[in-house]
Amino acid sequence: MRKLLMSLLMAGSLLAGGVGTALADDASAAAPSAPSAETTASAPAADASAPAAPAAAAPAATPASDAAAAPAAPTAPFSVDSSKINSGDTAWMLTSTALVLFMTIPGLALFYGGMVRKKNVLATLMQSFAITCLVTIIWTVIGYSLAFTPGGPFIGGLSRVFMAGMTYIKGDKATTLSVSHLAPTIPETVYFVYQMTFAIITPALITGAFADRMKFSAMLVFMTLWSIIVYSPIAHMVWEPTGWLASAGILDFAGGTVVHINAGIAALVCALVLGKRVGYGREAMAPHNLTLTLIGGAMLWVGWFGFNAGSAVAADGRAGFAMFATQVATAAAALAWMFVEWATKGKPSVLGIVSGAVAGLVAITPASGFVGTLGALVIGVVAGVVCFWSATWLKHKLGYDDSLDAFGVHCVGGVVGALLTGVFAVKDIGGLDGSVLVQAKGVLTTLVYSGVVSFVLLKIIDMVMGIRVTEEQEREGLDVSLHGEHVE
Repeated sequence: MRKLLMSLLMAGSLLAGGVGTALADDASAAAPSAPSAETTASAPAADASAPAAPAAAAPAATPASDAAAAPAAPTAPFSVDSSKINSGDTAWMLTSTALVLFMTIPGLALFYGGMVRKKNVLATLMQSFAITCLVTIIWTVIGYSLAFTPGGPFIGGLSRVFMAGMTYIKGDKATTLSVSHLAPTIPETVYFVYQMTFAIITPALITGAFADRMKFSAMLVFMTLWSIIVYSPIAHMVWEPTGWLASAGILDFAGGTVVHINAGIAALVCALVLGKRVGYGREAMAPHNLTLTLIGGAMLWVGWFGFNAGSAVAADGRAGFAMFATQVATAAAALAWMFVEWATKGKPSVLGIVSGAVAGLVAITPASGFVGTLGALVIGVVAGVVCFWSATWLKHKLGYDDSLDAFGVHCVGGVVGALLTGVFAVKDIGGLDGSVLVQAKGVLTTLVYSGVVSFVLLKIIDMVMGIRVTEEQEREGLDVSLHGEHVE
């Protein structure tokens, strides 16, 4: 495992350097300008049919010039009259935002909380809730700007730091407000909060790998740095039209690379750096309350419609098709995991079927706006089988302690979904043909960059303040030792 981490470190040094250089160049620029770029079909992005904003302060044009050149599509956030806002799209995106936030609190919190031992359930719930609060502030201060404003190929600009320029001005005769160039039919405030919910759940997913053993203080520092240095650059590369992977044509409708592979590989690195739980492999560590896990998993399933269908950023047919593909793939994956477990272990389990459902949700995420019925079915079945294998055989074979299978489900499932998107993408649905090679480029970039930077951050934090609780604290349980509370 040490050789694996060192290989990732060497392979990722160029990528990390590129991001740092791009950020430094942007910070030194007085007024960064956005290069013109084709709008990628990767989501969350505005529907290609959305009207382009008129050029601001343009001189009066002659009829001949109007006929010769249409206005260029906006490449940065801009202001519009309130009449340009689509009320149906806005209502759907407000709903989707609430659904995705619901995935983390209480969905993921309960899903993870039920799988740990009773002495750690409150600490596990606390992690998801605290990350929700922490990332909300980080996203407001700098995260959104680095991810979703034009800049270089690896990082966005600083035009929205502390939300500068995001406006809503109610005048006597007209109301103007800002919109994102990626979602021109809804207020930018709605798009901002929607994308915030993605930024929240991504680091929260990582906590499943180090359950029962990481210091709460170290976790807060790591998640702060990781959100800024890892999440925002990956989101920019994949979803902002000027991003490196977006320019290459990667298809990631709702976050297979940005969310799941990104969080999953960071989770594996966390598990390796922190080491195994005390007593792992020798003591019973069964879930204390699978009822909570099933309820949390069901909440994730329902909330995922905001995740995937919401990534159409419109109340339209593509959102409906993304919802359909999500439901089909999730059911297929849950059944696939259940039947494989039944065949190999003799009994189907509650933990197994709900884990299979989450694997299907993960795998269909990048593909949901690009594939048809066959693609959704195949992606679901393959994800259920492969993630069962990774969470059982692979984990034990390699000997790492991924406590709640964050890597085995989210990274492995995300890779399955990302690659199969390149196989099953239907041009009539998503507007683009898929390419397995381009998808593999996105997968490899995310694995290397996120893995390397996560490793470096953990090592630095460990040297400064330590990242793991003491053996005595771990045996007592984090509820009492870190938070002074316990469940009766």
